[in-house]
Amino acid sequence: MMDSPVGVAAWIVEKFYHWSDLKDGNLDSTYKKDDLLTNIMIYILTKSFNTSSWIYYGRAKEGGRILSEEGRRVEVPTGCAVYPKEFLTWPPKSYVEKLFNLVHWTEMKKGGHFAALEQPSSLIKDIQDFCKKVAI
Repeated sequence: MMDSPVGVAAWIVEKFYHWSDLKDGNLDSTYKKDDLLTNIMIYILTKSFNTSSWIYYGRAKEGGRILSEEGRRVEVPTGCAVYPKEFLTWPPKSYVEKLFNLVHWTEMKKGGHFAALEQPSSLIKDIQDFCKKVAI
């Protein structure tokens, strides 16, 4: 992909289209063209497309979301903002609680994989709410 800026652009736009909570299936209703182009150019100019996409290949190749070889629960305080149009479905909260020290869980009304661009206000508020719970 790195030798084709058009390929990178097509890949990224396709992901924004399918992994977002679009109004009437229209990218322009959710994202500004300048924001999409900036996102694309960051990957092209920094030559980071390959490394940024490794997680998707690696997850498929290595078999999912393995936490540790020993299967230990993650005890670090954890918060989850669950957006309805995320491209991978979240497991139920009860399952997440078994694997993580879950202190904050929010099921959002709208948004998808790119929540920071789609729903920045709800994401910021949720991060602030989580931080208030774990502040020392």
